[in-house]
Amino acid sequence: MADPLKPGKLDPLDFLEIDLLLTGEERLLRDTVRQFVADKITPDVGEWFDEGTFPRELIKEMGDLGLLGMHLEGYGCAGTSAVAYGLACTELEAGDSGVRSFVSVQGSLAMYPIWAFGSEEQKQRWLPGMAAGDLIGCFGLTEPDSGSDPGSMRTQARRDGDDWVLNGTKMWITNGSIADVAIVWATTDDGIRGFVVPTDVPGFTANKIDKKMSLRASVTSELVLSDVRLPHDAVLPGVTGLKGPLACLNEARFGILFGAVGAARACYEAALTYSLERTQFDKPIASFQLTQRKLVEMLIGVNNSMLLAMHIGRKRDEGTLSAEHVNYGKLTNVRTALEIAREARSVLGANGITLEYPVIRHMNNLESVFTYEGTNEIHTLVLGQAITGIPAFS
Repeated sequence: MADPLKPGKLDPLDFLEIDLLLTGEERLLRDTVRQFVADKITPDVGEWFDEGTFPRELIKEMGDLGLLGMHLEGYGCAGTSAVAYGLACTELEAGDSGVRSFVSVQGSLAMYPIWAFGSEEQKQRWLPGMAAGDLIGCFGLTEPDSGSDPGSMRTQARRDGDDWVLNGTKMWITNGSIADVAIVWATTDDGIRGFVVPTDVPGFTANKIDKKMSLRASVTSELVLSDVRLPHDAVLPGVTGLKGPLACLNEARFGILFGAVGAARACYEAALTYSLERTQFDKPIASFQLTQRKLVEMLIGVNNSMLLAMHIGRKRDEGTLSAEHVNYGKLTNVRTALEIAREARSVLGANGITLEYPVIRHMNNLESVFTYEGTNEIHTLVLGQAITGIPAFS
């Protein structure tokens, strides 16, 4: 019979021993990405956030680690399991949501549509370079007046002989002004289609969006397409309609539901460490009942969120996952992460608003994660339809 548990002997950083749910290969990958984050991101990310810059030198290093399009097969991609991809997202977002966003956009929003819906020529041209980090991609769906309702997009693609001509504007596009290729969704006479758009074609402009208070260590842009002329084979041949971009968003949301756990964990660990070191009334603030309540709530949120992410990841690897499960995971885990970040900020007091600690940065970033790739409200309505059979979107 095992020895009884002793108070204070459980690991506060892995309270439920979730490590035991991972294979040796999964732990090795997780630890490799965690070390990369510790070495290359954590020391400088506060400065990047403060300056509003994204370190492009990281892109090639992430490509060398096999993190770009890592869950895809072939064309230079690592072909990992869904859980392995999720664990990588957890560690990257523990560093910063902007870094995880880059990986999500590159792999799930730019590479995935080419991989899933593109021609063999498109795959061969773009995917190996994108997997290596030599080429950068972005995903053009959201517009100034079309966010949660992508079917109302105004960007159009019309036939002109054998060519396509695109006109329109896309907004809030991660990687837009540093991308080599954009996956742009537009309305056509045949319905919504996706186009592979090299960003050096005439008529394509990407304008960087500044003065953000969230995701500052990430490039966000407006894309303007003015009579952009593309050859006939620029269209993604494998999909027509909204199911194309929605499938891509589902890919990205999967990474987000894991990534949010990383941001939450970083906030909890910062609050725990700080509470043990900070003294008031001649004792550490961790000794006060109210502080312990906050720490316990954070602990429970992090562990429950990781268990949920692991369950969803295993279901995906088993082929039993539905899109609604992913909506459930992103809704719950991002909301929980934001609550944890706010609670951690209160533990750190005034120090919680400085970039010397990660909490305010994660808290600001999570405000964006709460909204992008599907708002909290849209996820709620998707789940409402799933359990009642009644759509409530309009």
